[in-house]
Amino acid sequence: MSLASKRKVISRRLFQSIPVIVLATFIVFGLLKLVPGDVAVTLAGDNASDERIAEIRHIYGLDRSFLVQYGSWLWKAIHGDLSASLVSSEPVITSIARCLPHTLLIVALAMIMALVIGIPLGIAAASKPGSWLDGFVMAIASLGVAVPNFWLGMLMVAFFSLTLNWLPATGAVPLTEDPWGALSHAILPACALASGGIAEVARQLRSSLVEILSSQQVRTLHAKGLSPSSILWRHGLKNVSVNLLTVISLLANRMLAATVVVEAVFAIPGMGSLIVNGAIHRDFPVVQGVVFSMVLIVVTLNLVTDVLYSVLDPRIA
Repeated sequence: MSLASKRKVISRRLFQSIPVIVLATFIVFGLLKLVPGDVAVTLAGDNASDERIAEIRHIYGLDRSFLVQYGSWLWKAIHGDLSASLVSSEPVITSIARCLPHTLLIVALAMIMALVIGIPLGIAAASKPGSWLDGFVMAIASLGVAVPNFWLGMLMVAFFSLTLNWLPATGAVPLTEDPWGALSHAILPACALASGGIAEVARQLRSSLVEILSSQQVRTLHAKGLSPSSILWRHGLKNVSVNLLTVISLLANRMLAATVVVEAVFAIPGMGSLIVNGAIHRDFPVVQGVVFSMVLIVVTLNLVTDVLYSVLDPRIA
């Protein structure tokens, strides 16, 4: 694929992502307005006068119309200003910069686990379809899909942290300050998050490989005398690479969403905890800032996936 074609794909995908970002933030902004309670009353205190409450509404722009509030926020966000927290007065971008690395570390470890374990399991199952190995792998995969992340996380805390005292049960450490400490805190959350991912990768890869290996093209390769291992590695995996990339992309997006629950179980100060606390306290700028940053991450992942599609299969554009 030529450089000009890649630029064309990137430009088109970026243009298509703009409505997604605007729509996602608009919907969240509207839903926050429907949450019961008045943030101005919360900020002013229970015994505040009506004049004080009205003053706070005016200071934070809460007395303006919905569209004006959203338009003002979006204009500032485009220019890199995500406002400040209504509760702590800390700039939202500072809170995100502090919490985002914890979430990304957990998701990255979980993705590595899902691929390192899931791909060999899928290949092993597809190499002997219908065998006891295939049945065993599929049973493990079904179990991984069925077990909730939060329940598995609590079991891991009880066994590896409280019983064996191998790994920390809660909290997080910045990767830049203590790399090993950060990894040790992230291992259990990543394992809990990766359980469903391992199952998904194994099942999807096994299904795609079985379909490819039973095709007429592969039967012709067998007739030409190619060994089964050569067919599997040189032809089977190459043909399922696009499908596998789709699974990886969707899995990464789902893991980003699932970190909300996992971070709550392990008391990790990541993006999930930040958005939950923001929603509880009706801290609109924090929730909007987190949603905006997460949407940008998802859009970036999808953009990278689209470019890789074109690299793996030039017919896709």
